[in-house]
Amino acid sequence: MSACITVPQVTDSGAVRGMITALRSRYSFLNTLPVGRSAVGREIMGLVMGGGRERVLISGAFHGQEWLTALTALRLCEELCHGLATGEKLAEWDLSRAMAGRCVVMVPMVNPDGVDIAIHGSQSAGALAQSVQDMGGDEPGAWQANARGVDINHNFNAGWDLLQEMERKKGITGPGPRQWGGPAPGSESETRAMVNLCKKGRFRHVVALHSQGEEIYWEYGERTPDRSRLMAAVMASASGYGVARPEGLASHGGFKDWFIQEYGRPGFTIELGKGENPLPVEGFEEMYEKAREMLLLALMM
Repeated sequence: MSACITVPQVTDSGAVRGMITALRSRYSFLNTLPVGRSAVGREIMGLVMGGGRERVLISGAFHGQEWLTALTALRLCEELCHGLATGEKLAEWDLSRAMAGRCVVMVPMVNPDGVDIAIHGSQSAGALAQSVQDMGGDEPGAWQANARGVDINHNFNAGWDLLQEMERKKGITGPGPRQWGGPAPGSESETRAMVNLCKKGRFRHVVALHSQGEEIYWEYGERTPDRSRLMAAVMASASGYGVARPEGLASHGGFKDWFIQEYGRPGFTIELGKGENPLPVEGFEEMYEKAREMLLLALMM
C-alpha cells in the first residue's frame, strides 16, 4: 500500500478530520456523510463506500477514552479503499467482488467532545469547559461521557428505565465522567444523530467498536435475530475473541441494544484489544492485525 494515512497516533477529533480529508483526496470514490453535531458543535462525520442496497454501518469512539476505535475504523476504511482502487486483495478477499451490491457506512467518532476531553482535558469543551472541569474532566484516564456528562452508550432507548435504576443503586445520579444515562433516553445530540442515521440508512446490520476485552456482544432481548449468534461465532473464530453477554451497567442503553430492539436486525458490540483504557497507541498495529479479518467479516456477512 502507498504511504499509509492512518498511522498510529493519538486520535482526537482534529486528527480524524485530517485523516478523512487525506483519504478523500486520495480516493475520489470515498464520500462523506454529515451525521450530526456534538453537544459543543463538533461535526460527526460519516464515510460511505459503495452504492449497493446491502448497507452495513460500523461506528466507533462512543466513549472518550476509547479513541483508538476511531483509528481502527479509519484504517479499515483506508485498506478497503486501497483494495478497491488497486485490485489488491485484503486478507485474501477480492474486494471488488466482495463489495458488489454493498454499501459500507463508517462513523469513526460518534463522541468527538468526549474524545477531546479525554485527551486534552476540560479546556477542549468550549462553553461547557467549567462544568466539565467540575465533573472531573481533567483527571487522566477517567472521561468516557460527552461534554454534558452523559454516557452516550447508556443514552439509547433500550431498557433505559432499568438502566437508570441500576445506575441509582450504584450511586450514579447525575452528570459525570462515565456511566450516567442522561435525563431521558435520546437526550443527547450524539445519540439522536445515530438514531436518525439508522432511520434513514436501512442497515442490514450494525457494528459498534469499543475497547477493551476482546469480546463480541450480539444479543439483546426477544428481537435478536437467530442469525446473530452464528455471525458472532464466525467473527470470534476469525479473531480469537470470545462471544459473551455484557453484565451490569453495560447490559442496557447501548447502541446495538437499541438497534436490535428497534429493527429486529443483527447488532454487535466488539470490544477491541486488551488492557486498560485508553489502550496504548503503541499496540495499535498488533490489535488491528488480530481484528482485521473479523472486521471484514462483520462488514461482508
